[in-house]
Amino acid sequence: MNVKEYLEILHTAERLKDTLRHCTTSKRRTESVAEHSWRISLMAMLLKSEFSDIDIDKVIKMCLIHDLGECFTGDIPTFAKTNDDRKREDILLESWIESLSEGIKGEFSVLFAEMNAQQTKEAKLFKALDKLEALIQHNESPLDTWSENEFELNKTYAFDTVAFSEWLTELRKAILDETLKKIANEQ
Repeated sequence: MNVKEYLEILHTAERLKDTLRHCTTSKRRTESVAEHSWRISLMAMLLKSEFSDIDIDKVIKMCLIHDLGECFTGDIPTFAKTNDDRKREDILLESWIESLSEGIKGEFSVLFAEMNAQQTKEAKLFKALDKLEALIQHNESPLDTWSENEFELNKTYAFDTVAFSEWLTELRKAILDETLKKIANEQ
């Protein structure tokens, strides 16, 4: 990869710093997509010993790039995202990836294909962390920043996604406990 392409990729990815998500932080600041991607990457790194049979470096790569399509479309909360929204994001992302040099294009394409197929342990772990981080962030944000549907979502979301792992299922239950305590204490 030449220096010019390297910088162009970084300039495109920088958009995620300004692409805001639906969630707020504990201090009521709207979270960026870049912050979400950073934290799920950290979550993956911290699980190396819990998932010794998984290529954690690959999971971290997935976490880092998974929302690059939002550089072109912005963030749409999962509960509001339509199939047309997903299709548009995929088309724009694929077009951008196709413009990259062979090495990085190949790596990004393989990672996105694996993430989308959801067949490998790495892809499943990435997807679980992506969903769990959103739940954790909601538990950290003030309750009055939640939309009405999030009260139910924080109780039910992602149990199916973590079912492949006893450890992640335990984590999801702990997140649910935090949700229930938050709702009971702040309402």
